[in-house]
Amino acid sequence: MDLLLLSNSTNHGQERLGHVRAELREFYGDREVLFVPYALADHDAYTAAIADAFAPAGVRVRGVHTAPDPASALAGAQAVFVGGGNTFRLLRAMRRGGLLDAVRSAVHAGARYGGASAGTNLACPSIRTTNDMPIVDPGGFDALGLIGFQINPHYLDSSPDSVHMGETRAERIGEFLEENDVPVLGLREGAWLRIASDGTRLHGRDAVLFSRAAPARELPVGTRLTIS
Repeated sequence: MDLLLLSNSTNHGQERLGHVRAELREFYGDREVLFVPYALADHDAYTAAIADAFAPAGVRVRGVHTAPDPASALAGAQAVFVGGGNTFRLLRAMRRGGLLDAVRSAVHAGARYGGASAGTNLACPSIRTTNDMPIVDPGGFDALGLIGFQINPHYLDSSPDSVHMGETRAERIGEFLEENDVPVLGLREGAWLRIASDGTRLHGRDAVLFSRAAPARELPVGTRLTIS
């Protein structure tokens, strides 16, 4: 499988996807990318914004919502990118359209899958480690299962100066691990994973790995992950 899983699409002070422009060019090459815009409500506007962001990388984008049969289009795609937004809304749309199996089939046939935020959540076994509000009922939490571990995009470290008295992100992930024995990778803003036949490697920023079996562990940029 060839996957590019981003924590976020926009870094502070940068253009959308500006921090991964070279990575997008290398990952997608001259393939046309089918963009999945269902995490936001305005699919046309979202597709136009992503097309503009991909253009400096020399990558062409087409919104899958414009296809007469989105499921068939995705099943036959050479390249897919799933944008961020609300993960629950995204998963509901994917279920209703029969698109999960279509994406899985394409990826296992060699299509390149990229995602940011909600799109990264969608690549996991489930969406249970998203940060989003459940604004809709997606009909279950199981996702694509392209990887065997969970990701928490936009991972935030707790600040000793904060006056917020609610749970920290690490505490919420700890709650997840009490109920689910699945490792969770906290991807900070500006971090991404490149998953290919030779393994999984961390880029952009350090990340933190949570599991039941061991204390949370910091992973430096360049780490080759051994979680499956």
